[in-house]
Amino acid sequence: MAEIIELKNVSFSAQEGIIIDDVSIEFKTSKTTAIVGPSGGGKSTVLKLSAGLLVPDQGEILYKGKNIAFMNPAENLEFRREGAFVFQDSALWANQSLFQILELPLKIHYPEMSDKQRGERIKSVTELVGYRKNLNIRPAGLSMGEQKLIAFARAMLCGPSLLFLDEWTESLDETAADRLIDIVRRKKKEGTTILFVSHDLRIIMDLADYVAVIIDGKLSVNEPKDQVMSDPQFKEFLKIGIAS
Repeated sequence: MAEIIELKNVSFSAQEGIIIDDVSIEFKTSKTTAIVGPSGGGKSTVLKLSAGLLVPDQGEILYKGKNIAFMNPAENLEFRREGAFVFQDSALWANQSLFQILELPLKIHYPEMSDKQRGERIKSVTELVGYRKNLNIRPAGLSMGEQKLIAFARAMLCGPSLLFLDEWTESLDETAADRLIDIVRRKKKEGTTILFVSHDLRIIMDLADYVAVIIDGKLSVNEPKDQVMSDPQFKEFLKIGIAS
């Protein structure tokens, strides 16, 4: 099965030092990979590197075999249109209304859409995620859970075939979390490639085809979920917090 995203000998550092150290990992097309590991171990950084949101200090990040660092504008636009990222902190622009935040991806990727079509699409997706309040307010007027719903809706707007999810159910009550999990489950059935970070063993067991473990900036495991979970020692690690 072909890889849609591949990291080759990737390292990344920040002020606090080395975060990712010589990681090589493949993410297969139409499969779902849970990226887990201890807090501060680098799992969210691997997710952001895979999405092209961070530039590695060394190594290559490939999308459909093409180094994203050398994509031309058209190739980069395709990558951004096909992929969508849900940030752990939602990452909503503070000086824009919710409607403006949601409208921007459609303006960029579907400029042929009319104002009416964009409005209908936004209404449809916000209702899908369970947000039915005013879209003309700014993010500061929302709870953390509501901000997460808007962030998830933004990711769904362009019908992505590649999803990057960083603790996307955090700050949500059980009903709202289950709604988003169900949406991801449907995207999985449609053949969407999904990479997600989660500390929730229930979600990992439900959705993952593969489990990648990042510990102290290094790749420890990247195997099919059933194979990983058949190891009693590793399953116990998950239960006591390796995925937190």
